[in-house]
Order: sequence, then C-alpha cells, then structure tokens
Amino acid sequence: MSDSTTSSTSGYFGDFGGAYVPEVLLPAIEETQKVWDEVKNDDAFWAEYLHYAKIFIGRPSPLYFAENLTKKIGGGKIYVKREDLNHTGAHKINNALGQALLVKRMGKTRIITETGAGQNGVAVATVCAKFGFDCTVYMGEEDIARQRPNVFWMENLGAKVIPVTSGTKTLKDAVNEALRDWITNVNDTHYMIGSALGAAPFPEMVKEFQRIIGREAKSQLRELENNSEILPDKLIACVGGGSNSIGLFADFISDKNVELIGVEAGGDGVETGRHAARFGNETDAKIGIVQGYKSIFLQTPDGQLRETSSISAGLDYAGIGPEHAYLHAIGRVRYTNATDKEAISALKTVMKYEGMIPALESSHAWAEALKQAKTMKKDEILIVNQSGRGDKDIFIVADALADEKWFTFLKKKASVYFGK
Repeated sequence: MSDSTTSSTSGYFGDFGGAYVPEVLLPAIEETQKVWDEVKNDDAFWAEYLHYAKIFIGRPSPLYFAENLTKKIGGGKIYVKREDLNHTGAHKINNALGQALLVKRMGKTRIITETGAGQNGVAVATVCAKFGFDCTVYMGEEDIARQRPNVFWMENLGAKVIPVTSGTKTLKDAVNEALRDWITNVNDTHYMIGSALGAAPFPEMVKEFQRIIGREAKSQLRELENNSEILPDKLIACVGGGSNSIGLFADFISDKNVELIGVEAGGDGVETGRHAARFGNETDAKIGIVQGYKSIFLQTPDGQLRETSSISAGLDYAGIGPEHAYLHAIGRVRYTNATDKEAISALKTVMKYEGMIPALESSHAWAEALKQAKTMKKDEILIVNQSGRGDKDIFIVADALADEKWFTFLKKKASVYFGK
C-alpha cells in the first residue's frame, strides 16, 4: 500500500525522525516495527482495513465542490475533502482503525493514547469499544476544560480519561504522561500515537493510515472533473502534529506542479510570541530531540519547550512530525499560519455560505484557503481538507463570538443543576 516518495529510511526523513526512547521501551518499539513491516505490504491486511473503513468509518468521504464560496470569491474552484463526515467526526479514526488492527495481531489487550482537542481520544475510545480493548486516554486538564463534550463521549465509550495537571496541562504534557504509562505497562499495552510523530515507526505508520485521504481526493477530483489526468493546483490543510495534512499530501508529493500548503496555529499573532507556529518564527523554532523523535520544536533559549497558544486545542503542540520538518527543509511544502481571529472569521464564512461547520483546527486551513482562492484563475483548483467538524468547539466558539443567547442558556442550565 505504501508508495511514498519521502519514505523513511531506518525511521528517518532526511535528518529528522528516529527512535530515541528509554531502553525499557525498545522491545515495544521493535515489536511494533516488526508487525508494521509485516503488514504494510500485505494485501490481506489492507483489504481488512478497507473493509472496516467502508462499513465502520463510512469511507470514502466526499470531495465536495464549494460552489457558493467559489462564486463569492470569484477566483479558483474550491473543493473540500469532507473528513468531518467520518464516524467520530474527524480524520483521526483512519489511524485509530489501522493501529487497532495491528494491536489485534500483537495480541495486546490495552491501548493508551494522548489527545488535545479530543478527536483522537474519541476515535481511539471508539475502536477500543469496537474491538474489545481496555482504553486509557491522557488529556491535559486545560484541554479537558475546553473540550468537555469530547470527554463526555470518551468516558461513555468506556475509556478512562486521566487529567494531566503537570506543565501547561495541554497536549505535550499528555504525551509525556502516556509515555510514562507505556514504560510501566509495556507488556500488555500499545501506545496508539494519534499524529504523524513520535518514535519510528509511528510517523510512517500514521501517514500510511491517513494516506487514504489524498488517495481518495485524487481519484474523486478526476471523476468530478471528468479528466483522468487532472491534478489540483493547491492542497491546503491545517498542521498540528501533522496527520491530516500528511494524509492529504502523501499521494501528491511527487506531483511537483501541485502546491502543498500547511497552516499552523498563529494564535494571537507570531509577533506576540503567543502562538504554535513552528515555522512562523525562526528564533523560537529549533531542532531538538523530544518525546522519542528528532524534529523542529518551539523552544526557549535554554532548550525547554515553549508554551504555546491557540484557540484550537488540536494545534497547540510545540513540535511537528518529522516528515513535515523534512518537507519544510527541502521546500516541498510551504507552511504558513492563521491567527485565532482569522480562524474564527473563516469559520463564520464557511458556515454562512456553505452550511458546513468545520472544527477550529480545520478553520485554520480555511483561513488560508479563502486567501489563496482569491489569487487563482477560475480554471484553477484548490482542495482544502476539512479534517473535523465543529460540534466539539461550541463552547469555545460561542465564547469567541460573545453569544449572549448561549450564555443565557448556560446560566439557566446552571440554575437548574446547581440552584444558582
């Protein structure tokens, strides 16, 4: 199934990647690598994966022509890859399914994971319920507070959600706690990393499970345009750790005429220092080895991970997947960023003109897509990856929009439950 033009060599993409883990984890890493090597070119494994992708996830996800926005902007044709229509509401389920099938082969009974916005946690809890695994999700206390709806679903799917109270109480700290758990319970536990990062073979493995996004998009565009050779002019996706973007980009990396654009979290603006744009400010971003892999991380002058800021819990990670670091280094992908305000503005525009509610993560991609479409000719094509839906963000968005009706509703609910 794998045919990437930037495939890893011994777990590296250029100078980035590798497996820098404690000695106690080496057997688990080696076991995962062994099973991955066995299945990545195994037709029977991929047939099983595609079977569940169809009947359980609901794939293929549609490629949708955003006709209203295209007309409003008056530039290039805007297509949307609708990963928000997957079971569980985001692209994360693609990887969770694939790794669950690996865990079945390994014979392990327990899965742990980390989550920021909660979409990965919900996806992992879902496959654990489906295939009968014990599930533990580590989530920063700050992220639990702003993504309570997803915590509710994880717990009701049977997962144990453990609040992480150390550090910034966000995604990077959740990853640290998950790694500590794995070290302690390595014999019966698999750490299902949710993004295209971490120690090898996870970056390659997650990319291959997410590759289905771009593979579908390529064939769907050719069918919709009735042209067996056509390619999009631009692909745009948000980039946190990097799984939805590398999934969209993977089948187009060798198509040199297709511009690939990754959109990071600009927070309050890169110039303020309150952001999560690894490629947005060269003084903050440095090569480092953190959480098992070598990549680009936002760091303080003394080498500690910087605090990040984003309205989106899924994009505020201080590091980035090693293949993204490599693609940036060779200039194959252009990375830009969108501020919190730009993401909210894009969200409002997409809702108003297309009737879709993208997640805040996806809204960052939309902010750039709307800018890019204005610069394009009418016969040029842009595909934006709507990596998730915005149901989970209702509290954050209502707060950002200062929606008084929503606040009144919450006050009434509070008075019913708490007598206040």
